[in-house]
Amino acid sequence: MTEHYESLQHESVQGKKVWFITGAGRGMGTDIAKAALAAGHAVVATGRSPEKVVQAVGPSENLLPVKLDVTDPAAAEAAVRAAVDRFGRIDVLVNNAGNFYAGFFEEITPEDFRAQIETTMFGPMNITRAALPVLRAQRSGLVVTISSTAGIAGGEFLSAYAAAKFGVEGWAESLAAEVAPFGIRSMIVEPGFFRTELLTPESTRYAEATIEDYAERTRQTVAAWQSMNGQQGGDPAKLADALIQLAELDEPPLRFGAGADAVGVFETRAKALYEQADAHRELSSNLALDNA
Repeated sequence: MTEHYESLQHESVQGKKVWFITGAGRGMGTDIAKAALAAGHAVVATGRSPEKVVQAVGPSENLLPVKLDVTDPAAAEAAVRAAVDRFGRIDVLVNNAGNFYAGFFEEITPEDFRAQIETTMFGPMNITRAALPVLRAQRSGLVVTISSTAGIAGGEFLSAYAAAKFGVEGWAESLAAEVAPFGIRSMIVEPGFFRTELLTPESTRYAEATIEDYAERTRQTVAAWQSMNGQQGGDPAKLADALIQLAELDEPPLRFGAGADAVGVFETRAKALYEQADAHRELSSNLALDNA
């Protein structure tokens, strides 16, 4: 595939940047696609149904809807080829597609746990692996990975989702160092609670309550999250506009906490890590070989 992209031009298509956005048929992906189009960019908007993508985003001569299941590596390569065939390049890749398997670890089936990892962790990896030959040939590009505050701090009922997001964080941070010599930047976005469709029945699947010890906590947690659906404080359109601004920077941040609640999670996590490092500092610091 690398040889196929060696002749790519360094200039954006007709002065535009080309955004490639996964999960653009609904939720935050739709808002990001709309914001990129409004800013005058070309957009490759992917989803399981291209028709639903167009309905959600709206028709535009700068929009290319592409069918994509992010868990299928062959489909990822085909979508990247379609983007390059239409626009000649990819400037900003947004790994946004995802879902949510919620529940206590003992009650989440192994199949559902693996499905969470396949979509939310391996999905971004599939798309990025397919796109990197394009970005390397250009010697430019930005890989944006939508993570979550659950990728910074885990919590009960989040074992599968946080495992996927923690994995995404480690991968994306490591990738940033690997591709920086080629002029490619990486940015991890950790949204707090935004009024998207993540907590809708279409995006969230709750583990079946099978263990009595967890029953009451499950009932309370599911009820609380269902009541939160549609009441989240974050505005996804404002987040989309923020991403447009950040993508224009010569040095986008490695991490961007999206929302005041996300900033709070960053600060709490940083404080907790320092306290944990300090709690047993002497014990931790005296583990070297005696003859070292």
